[in-house]
Amino acid sequence: MGLDARALYYFNAGGVTPAMAVTKAGAGSDYGLAMLDAEKKPFDGSKTYTLHLPPNVPVNDFWAMTLYDTQTRSMLQTSQKFPTIGSQSKGIQQNADGSYELYFAPEAPKGKEGNWLQTVPGKSWFTILRMYGPLEPWINKSWRPGEIEPSK
Repeated sequence: MGLDARALYYFNAGGVTPAMAVTKAGAGSDYGLAMLDAEKKPFDGSKTYTLHLPPNVPVNDFWAMTLYDTQTRSMLQTSQKFPTIGSQSKGIQQNADGSYELYFAPEAPKGKEGNWLQTVPGKSWFTILRMYGPLEPWINKSWRPGEIEPSK
Protein backbone atom coordinates (compact mmCIF):
# COMPACT_ATOMS: atom_id res chain seq x y z
CA MET A 1 0.00 0.00 0.00
CA GLY A 2 1.40 3.40 -0.94
CA LEU A 3 2.28 6.05 1.60
CA ASP A 4 -0.32 8.49 0.21
CA ALA A 5 -3.06 5.85 0.52
CA ARG A 6 -2.06 5.10 4.11
CA ALA A 7 -2.12 8.80 5.05
CA LEU A 8 -5.54 9.28 3.43
CA TYR A 9 -6.94 6.20 5.16
CA TYR A 10 -5.61 7.31 8.55
CA PHE A 11 -7.00 10.83 8.01
CA ASN A 12 -10.50 9.42 7.57
CA ALA A 13 -10.51 6.37 9.83
CA GLY A 14 -9.17 6.37 13.37
CA GLY A 15 -9.13 2.59 13.61
CA VAL A 16 -8.93 -0.48 11.48
CA THR A 17 -11.37 -3.35 11.54
CA PRO A 18 -11.44 -6.28 9.13
CA ALA A 19 -14.74 -4.99 7.69
CA MET A 20 -13.07 -1.67 6.78
CA ALA A 21 -9.89 -3.13 5.33
CA VAL A 22 -11.09 -6.15 3.34
CA THR A 23 -13.92 -6.18 0.83
CA LYS A 24 -16.03 -9.34 0.74
CA ALA A 25 -19.08 -9.57 -1.52
CA GLY A 26 -22.33 -9.42 0.41
CA ALA A 27 -20.75 -8.81 3.83
CA GLY A 28 -19.07 -6.07 5.82
CA SER A 29 -18.79 -2.60 4.38
CA ASP A 30 -16.89 -0.67 1.75
CA TYR A 31 -16.55 3.06 1.15
CA GLY A 32 -16.27 5.55 -1.68
CA LEU A 33 -14.68 8.89 -0.75
CA ALA A 34 -15.18 12.16 -2.68
CA MET A 35 -13.17 15.27 -1.83
CA LEU A 36 -13.43 17.03 -5.21
CA ASP A 37 -16.33 17.77 -7.54
CA ALA A 38 -16.55 16.70 -11.20
CA GLU A 39 -14.44 19.75 -12.13
CA LYS A 40 -11.70 18.62 -9.69
CA LYS A 41 -12.43 21.51 -7.31
CA PRO A 42 -12.93 21.20 -3.54
CA PHE A 43 -16.55 21.22 -2.41
CA ASP A 44 -17.80 24.69 -1.48
CA GLY A 45 -20.52 24.82 1.17
CA SER A 46 -22.21 27.80 -0.50
CA LYS A 47 -22.76 25.97 -3.82
CA THR A 48 -25.30 23.40 -4.99
CA TYR A 49 -24.20 19.97 -6.24
CA THR A 50 -25.98 16.91 -7.62
CA LEU A 51 -24.98 13.24 -7.57
CA HIS A 52 -26.64 10.58 -9.71
CA LEU A 53 -26.64 7.03 -8.33
CA PRO A 54 -27.49 4.60 -11.15
CA PRO A 55 -30.23 1.98 -10.67
CA ASN A 56 -29.69 -1.11 -8.56
CA VAL A 57 -27.20 0.19 -6.01
CA PRO A 58 -25.25 -3.03 -5.42
CA VAL A 59 -25.60 -3.70 -1.70
CA ASN A 60 -26.86 -6.66 0.24
CA ASP A 61 -27.92 -4.52 3.20
CA PHE A 62 -28.11 -0.74 2.61
CA TRP A 63 -26.20 2.32 1.42
CA ALA A 64 -25.72 5.75 2.99
CA MET A 65 -24.12 9.05 1.97
CA THR A 66 -22.60 11.12 4.79
CA LEU A 67 -21.04 14.61 4.80
CA TYR A 68 -17.94 15.49 6.81
CA ASP A 69 -16.19 18.72 7.75
CA THR A 70 -12.74 18.91 6.11
CA GLN A 71 -11.27 20.66 9.15
CA THR A 72 -12.48 18.32 11.89
CA ARG A 73 -13.19 15.08 9.98
CA SER A 74 -16.38 14.94 12.05
CA MET A 75 -19.85 14.90 10.56
CA LEU A 76 -20.74 18.30 9.16
CA GLN A 77 -22.74 20.28 11.74
CA THR A 78 -25.94 21.60 10.17
CA SER A 79 -29.58 21.98 11.15
CA GLN A 80 -30.13 18.39 9.99
CA LYS A 81 -29.90 15.97 12.92
CA PHE A 82 -27.46 13.76 11.00
CA PRO A 83 -25.80 14.74 7.70
CA THR A 84 -26.64 11.34 6.19
CA ILE A 85 -29.17 10.06 3.67
CA GLY A 86 -29.49 6.64 2.14
CA SER A 87 -31.62 3.70 1.20
CA GLN A 88 -33.10 3.51 4.71
CA SER A 89 -33.92 7.23 4.99
CA LYS A 90 -37.56 8.21 5.36
CA GLY A 91 -38.66 10.44 2.52
CA ILE A 92 -35.88 9.60 0.06
CA GLN A 93 -37.25 9.53 -3.48
CA GLN A 94 -36.15 6.93 -5.97
CA ASN A 95 -36.47 7.72 -9.69
CA ALA A 96 -38.78 5.57 -11.84
CA ASP A 97 -35.77 3.64 -13.20
CA GLY A 98 -34.50 2.81 -9.69
CA SER A 99 -31.77 5.47 -9.69
CA TYR A 100 -31.40 8.33 -7.19
CA GLU A 101 -30.52 12.03 -7.43
CA LEU A 102 -28.84 13.37 -4.31
CA TYR A 103 -28.45 17.09 -3.63
CA PHE A 104 -25.82 18.90 -1.56
CA ALA A 105 -26.62 22.57 -0.88
CA PRO A 106 -27.30 25.13 1.86
CA GLU A 107 -31.04 25.01 0.99
CA ALA A 108 -33.08 22.02 -0.16
CA PRO A 109 -34.27 22.00 -3.77
CA LYS A 110 -38.06 22.37 -3.73
CA GLY A 111 -39.72 18.95 -3.56
CA LYS A 112 -36.37 17.16 -3.07
CA GLU A 113 -35.96 17.58 0.69
CA GLY A 114 -35.71 13.81 1.21
CA ASN A 115 -32.75 13.58 -1.18
CA TRP A 116 -30.88 16.59 0.23
CA LEU A 117 -27.89 16.98 2.49
CA GLN A 118 -27.35 20.45 3.91
CA THR A 119 -24.01 22.21 3.45
CA VAL A 120 -22.72 25.33 5.19
CA PRO A 121 -21.58 28.47 3.34
CA GLY A 122 -17.97 29.23 4.22
CA LYS A 123 -17.18 25.58 5.03
CA SER A 124 -15.65 22.95 2.84
CA TRP A 125 -16.80 19.34 3.11
CA PHE A 126 -16.19 15.85 1.79
CA THR A 127 -18.47 12.87 1.50
CA ILE A 128 -18.32 9.11 1.90
CA LEU A 129 -20.67 6.69 0.18
CA ARG A 130 -21.01 3.79 2.59
CA MET A 131 -21.90 0.43 1.07
CA TYR A 132 -23.09 -2.15 3.61
CA GLY A 133 -22.89 -5.67 2.23
CA PRO A 134 -21.34 -4.49 -1.06
CA LEU A 135 -22.05 -6.75 -4.03
CA GLU A 136 -19.83 -7.74 -6.93
CA PRO A 137 -20.79 -4.84 -9.29
CA TRP A 138 -19.43 -2.41 -6.66
CA ILE A 139 -16.32 -4.49 -6.06
CA ASN A 140 -15.46 -5.01 -9.75
CA LYS A 141 -16.47 -1.39 -10.53
CA SER A 142 -19.05 -2.32 -13.18
CA TRP A 143 -21.48 -0.15 -11.16
CA ARG A 144 -20.22 3.31 -10.26
CA PRO A 145 -21.87 6.40 -8.85
CA GLY A 146 -21.77 9.49 -11.04
CA GLU A 147 -19.51 12.42 -10.37
CA ILE A 148 -20.73 15.08 -7.96
CA GLU A 149 -21.65 17.88 -10.35
CA PRO A 150 -21.77 21.58 -9.43
CA SER A 151 -24.90 23.40 -10.59
CA LYS A 152 -24.30 25.83 -13.42
